[in-house]
Amino acid sequence: MPSFGAATHWLDNPPPSEPLRFRRMPLLAAALAFALGIVLARHPHGPALLAASTAALLVLSVISLRFARRIALLPILATWIAIGCWSAQLEPPISPQLSLTSFADGLSRTVRGRIVRIRNLDAQPEDAVSQGPKQPWQMEPGAWELDPAPTVQSIDLDVTAVEDVTPDTSTMASVAGGLRLTVQGAPLPLACGDTLELPLRLRTPEAYRDPGAWSYPDQLLSEGISVLSTTKSTHVAVLTRSTPTLHCRLYAAQLWASTRLNHFIASPSNRVLPSFARLTAEDAAMLNAMLFGDRTHLNQTLRTGFERTGTFHLFVVSGLHIALFAGGLFWALRRLRFPSATAVLLTLSLATAYALLTGFGLPVQRALGMTAVFLLATWLGRDTSPLNALGASALVILVLSPRSLYEAGFQMTFLIILAVAGLVAPIGERLHRPWSRALHNLDVEALDPALHPRLAQFRVRLRHFTNMVEIIYGPRYKRLLLVTLSVAFRACDLILFGIAAEVCMVLPMALYFHRAVLLALPVNALILPLVSALLCLAVATFLTSLLTPWLAVIPAAATAIVLHTMRFVVDLFQRNPLADIRVPSPTTAAIVTACIALALACWTLRLRSRLAFATGCALALLVPLAILWPAPPIIHPNQLEVTAIDVGQGDSLLVVSPTGHTLLVDSGGPAGFAQQHTSATSSASWDIGEQVVAPYLWSRRIRRLDAVLLTHAHSDHMGGMPAILRDFRPRELWLSIDPGRSASFRALLDEARDLHITVRRFHAGDAFPWNGLTATILAPEPFYTNASDPTNDDSLVLRFDYERASVLLEGDAESYSESLMLANHRVEPATLLKIGHHGSLTSTTPAFLAAVQPKDAVISVGAHNTYGHPRGEILSRLEAAHVRTFRTDRQGADTFLLNPDGSVSAMSAAK
Repeated sequence: MPSFGAATHWLDNPPPSEPLRFRRMPLLAAALAFALGIVLARHPHGPALLAASTAALLVLSVISLRFARRIALLPILATWIAIGCWSAQLEPPISPQLSLTSFADGLSRTVRGRIVRIRNLDAQPEDAVSQGPKQPWQMEPGAWELDPAPTVQSIDLDVTAVEDVTPDTSTMASVAGGLRLTVQGAPLPLACGDTLELPLRLRTPEAYRDPGAWSYPDQLLSEGISVLSTTKSTHVAVLTRSTPTLHCRLYAAQLWASTRLNHFIASPSNRVLPSFARLTAEDAAMLNAMLFGDRTHLNQTLRTGFERTGTFHLFVVSGLHIALFAGGLFWALRRLRFPSATAVLLTLSLATAYALLTGFGLPVQRALGMTAVFLLATWLGRDTSPLNALGASALVILVLSPRSLYEAGFQMTFLIILAVAGLVAPIGERLHRPWSRALHNLDVEALDPALHPRLAQFRVRLRHFTNMVEIIYGPRYKRLLLVTLSVAFRACDLILFGIAAEVCMVLPMALYFHRAVLLALPVNALILPLVSALLCLAVATFLTSLLTPWLAVIPAAATAIVLHTMRFVVDLFQRNPLADIRVPSPTTAAIVTACIALALACWTLRLRSRLAFATGCALALLVPLAILWPAPPIIHPNQLEVTAIDVGQGDSLLVVSPTGHTLLVDSGGPAGFAQQHTSATSSASWDIGEQVVAPYLWSRRIRRLDAVLLTHAHSDHMGGMPAILRDFRPRELWLSIDPGRSASFRALLDEARDLHITVRRFHAGDAFPWNGLTATILAPEPFYTNASDPTNDDSLVLRFDYERASVLLEGDAESYSESLMLANHRVEPATLLKIGHHGSLTSTTPAFLAAVQPKDAVISVGAHNTYGHPRGEILSRLEAAHVRTFRTDRQGADTFLLNPDGSVSAMSAAK
């Protein structure tokens, strides 16, 4: 051991963490190999070849363990890879429930099923439908408006029978599947386990077939749901009341807990508190999400600020909450001098009870398993490694459900624990943690010889200094100095955790949420201590409110103060432009590079060499650099691209010039007013620009749009436009007229002004070059104005010419606008035509189609829409003109590549 005066570097003084070795963490190595096997199984292997390979690897592993232990690791890990491949291929796929979806044909049928989950919804006022424009529903025969009764409940049914209707008979056919039912009217006194029978029109959830778009049907199928329906409460009949299943009881417990908390917040005891210390309905939504995992009332507005600052995972039920709960409880029990065995068993029992109360989702299961492994190993007195415990937990989850590997929740839970155990632990041991431990029992000089010389010297000098402070200023200032040093070291832990967490979380944040959260480090450093306090206070509020609401007043006031402080901090940071940087999906090469860099960082940081430590830090910083490094967009050089994005019953088209410049024409949105008030498409929780259009653009690695064009101010064309402006910050916004009465259009202009986007206005007769193309405006005419609500004839009609190829984008222009274009000789033959108004009879008149003479045409339309689009007459008209016609409701996103010689090639997402 070197003497006190020896010349040693400070990085060499603290003992580094033990290097990563297979014998210290075999389960982590096995879990990683098993996960690799699951990935390889995405390309199916023949059973015979896989069986032979597995058998050979098992034999090789046994032989190497017996005769060549030095190389035994390789065949053992290869065996785990083969087992992972077997597990993934043998796992049964999620059932598409085809027997149930075959009855989703629009007919009214009697449905019988058992309740498995009930959720109460925020009722909308009965006059809600009078607050919006009704004109879109009057445009076509067959359009209908939703019943104005409020939606009050969402019920998941395990369907057992559906009426099978034929021209001659009607029988109840036995089927199996899940149904999500929205109830309108008055809430029903139902319970999990009840069997219902009622008439319903079943429908399948709408799917957007665009690369990169989130799939609502797949999400529902993962929850066991394949069809949707809506009914009035007066139509529901209860056949039997049965004993609920365990799964049902878990959901019922979650609903009971969130309902009790809501009742307290609505009680007089809470309302008497001052506003800053009073829990509100929005606070209730956040606390229910945080305590019980109930996100029913957590709207997009509440989520946005936490998502933009990278703190969303801190206040919804996740592995972090279970770890905080179990860790805090175990610490408190040990401080109360409970025996180790009693503290472990009591902690696991209460943590399990709390996990069941949250609905026992997969993130909670993983966290509980991790906690149980670690605490049980501590109890048994074995040498525990957090990385090995992480491997054990991951291995159990992946063996039970190999597809969990591809879930964002699993990946984020694994990476956040890896950040703590793989990065924070070894870096902290090199930097500040030994000095922090040296503060303990500072006055006990007998401990000095057992420490590293540099640490012993630090204690001696600090002891002399604090003794001098005590003599001059008194013992109070000595304690204050030591507390300040201790807090400073704790702050170092928080900062280090924030950096490590962001290094590991940058991959899932970019991959699943398309966000580069640059402000997560300072926000997490401020929020994490508040979350720990908030969790304890919220639990105390809930438990005391079960006894009497007045007993919960004090913890409720403290909960409100902490929660409002959190929201203030998050709101303060999320207003900064750096908080909302959106990024496209990382490339496969970037993902592989980041994973390898992270694994090497965890290994090299534990080596004793200072060079290895510096290399490890550099490798860790390489992870965000690899993920966020700009990759070129996916374009087709020297071709004019037009892609009709599948946005349902709406319009959105991407135009890419031969030079790679981008223009988005419209952005989709809810079609008609009634759809804006359904639970599935509520503007509070669903934004088609954010969830459909933007993910498609990010899948093309587009970071910024050159321009955005809004044809007219109907919701199915501009509903997603605000999100597009925020996410892609286009340089220009192209418009035509201002409708006299459209609050949403004025709000869009305000958004563009706030984002410093140049607004350009066009009318018929305008022509200009645009990045290798010639743009010509065909409508509306310069004299055209509209002082009333937006109409289809407001549409800005645009033509692009690329040498001998051309495209005509008609928006929703109707016969009046088409006749003006023809009368003013503005229409010429075009290679590609975007059919006006989704294939309605009001557009694409015979004279207009004859003048355009397109080779190809595309109709942007929603499947099973209530307008009857596209009309059969229009399809017959196109067929008679020998126009090759594409439809987004059948092919999904359609891409057309126009060449300078006038030829065109097409491809669809469904192919």
